[in-house]
Amino acid sequence: MPTREYVMALVDLLGEESIKLRLENREKRALLAELVELLERSGALSDADAFLEAVLAREATGSTGLEQGIAVPHARSDAVRRPAVALGMAPEGVEFEALDGQPSRFFLMIAEPAEADSQHLEILASASCHLVDPAFRERLLEAGTAREVQQLFANAEGVALPPPSAVEGHLVAVTSCPAGIAHTYMAAERLREAARELHLDLRVETHGAAGVRDALTVEEVQRADAVILAVDREIGRQRFAGKPVLQVPVTDAIRHPRRLLLRALRQPVPQQEAGEARQDVDAFDGWGLYRHLMTGVSSMLPFVVGGGILITLSFLFGVDAADSQSPEFHPLAKLLVALGGTQGAFGLMVPVLAAFIGRSIADRPGLMPAMVGGFIAAQAGAGFLGGMVAGLIGGYGVLLIKWLCRPLPEALDAIRTILIYPVAGLLLCGSLVMLLVEPMTTVNSVLVDWLNGLNVGNRVVLGALLAGLMAVDMGGPVNKAAYTFGLAAIEAGNYFPQAAVMAGGMVPPLGLGLATQLFPGVFSRLERQSGRACMVMGASFITEGAIPYAVADPFRVLPACIAGSMLAGALSMWFGCQLLAPHGGVFVIPLVRQWPSYLLAIAAGALLTACLVVLLKRFVRPTAKPSKPSQPGDGTPGAKV
Repeated sequence: MPTREYVMALVDLLGEESIKLRLENREKRALLAELVELLERSGALSDADAFLEAVLAREATGSTGLEQGIAVPHARSDAVRRPAVALGMAPEGVEFEALDGQPSRFFLMIAEPAEADSQHLEILASASCHLVDPAFRERLLEAGTAREVQQLFANAEGVALPPPSAVEGHLVAVTSCPAGIAHTYMAAERLREAARELHLDLRVETHGAAGVRDALTVEEVQRADAVILAVDREIGRQRFAGKPVLQVPVTDAIRHPRRLLLRALRQPVPQQEAGEARQDVDAFDGWGLYRHLMTGVSSMLPFVVGGGILITLSFLFGVDAADSQSPEFHPLAKLLVALGGTQGAFGLMVPVLAAFIGRSIADRPGLMPAMVGGFIAAQAGAGFLGGMVAGLIGGYGVLLIKWLCRPLPEALDAIRTILIYPVAGLLLCGSLVMLLVEPMTTVNSVLVDWLNGLNVGNRVVLGALLAGLMAVDMGGPVNKAAYTFGLAAIEAGNYFPQAAVMAGGMVPPLGLGLATQLFPGVFSRLERQSGRACMVMGASFITEGAIPYAVADPFRVLPACIAGSMLAGALSMWFGCQLLAPHGGVFVIPLVRQWPSYLLAIAAGALLTACLVVLLKRFVRPTAKPSKPSQPGDGTPGAKV
């Protein structure tokens, strides 16, 4: 059969680690456990015990032993991370209650997620067609290695088997999310797990809020076959010149790490030689607005958190304790307000926001013009909006100047960096911000007046909306948009929205962790083991702790999380809770105004999420749900797969 272009085929699901030429066990349960172990070794299962129970439950409805020595044990289960196949052979034959009463020699175990698409079904069903051919079965028994077995199936399918190098190699990766807190490290861990499953050599460097960890050495980069950049903010790429580079959002590394590693190994080598390749920093390289804005927000966070907490602590001495004319006056309260307020951290957050947006866009030359523009916007009262606009103007303005300076000879590089970029950038950015500052101030005033004028009913709706958005993608663009709105409200002097935002961000991991403790039978072993860690992350306002549950079962987990978050946000607004600090989780709850009611709102949302996710799973452990058996002679390998 002629070889066609490589597409999804059986060999994509049947790895070398999932093939055993001589099965050791002869008792049915032990033999099935041996096959499950092959699937677990390939990384296809999240809970091997749960999948084995699902396979046994399927066998209890009728043996999957077919005729001609073929058996196809299988199950659909939430314990399956990805569709996969394991093949084991027992040349002497094993009693498996086959339809023809003869011993079974070929065992093709099929593992499917609870939701499997039709393409996988067609591939898996075709596997039994090859096994029906006596000559094909004999060639399988003669195979001396797992690779030879893969090649036989590839030839039968008419596809090209990927070379061994497709799953062997040296990779380096960099992970970084805008906030540098949770996604950065979750992506690194998922990549490491997938690399172990594929027997790849992988080194991961993380760019988090605490700085760079596990920095890659020059030797490691030179030895690498490819580079993965799972990043949502700008990082230097010059050191990877001449290497195949695959750049994706950080969430891709969390959701599809195995696919990402294989894609990286298939990246073409750049046309330029390593010595000639250079990053063209003078050219436009795409807008990347979300990444640049989130870089600014994450850089501004320490100012908002530190300043907000200090201001909140000052209220412990009295509402007016910082006012020297008030009977409640206390010098420590005045110091706290001075350090955290407009004279200190809060006064710097808009210029810092603008500065790091500009730096993310245009590297260091964009920092100074954007920072000055942000300072002008802050002094004029344009607020958070003015800072974002100033950062964009400063960054893209400097990129434009760089582009215009391209014809200048390389001998003037130092002049460009020291003189042209700072002067022209400041002139361009400062002039434009001054022209736009009046309309931006007007928009900011309208936002402040609107927030302050909301009645209780409208506040409840706004709180439910903001909190629900926090649970939509758990750290993604929608989540960050709601979080940024809460920060803008803090800067505008309204502290109701941020309280709803934090409640909405805490509920998904808290609710799912609570569900694993209250209803353990609904979840896999791995999910149960992760439940307590998930609750700790929720208590720390790290919504990303719920991502593994959402990825495994999005259609049931996400609606439950969104509903619980909306309830918490609505109750937070109803109770009149206010939060000056944009982060901290349980550590800042004692500083929340109306904190007992705030705890009640979060608890109600978490409980609703826990109950809803269990209701949506129908109180039945999905991994133990047996498939409907097929009728003999229907041409399919056992039950519906």
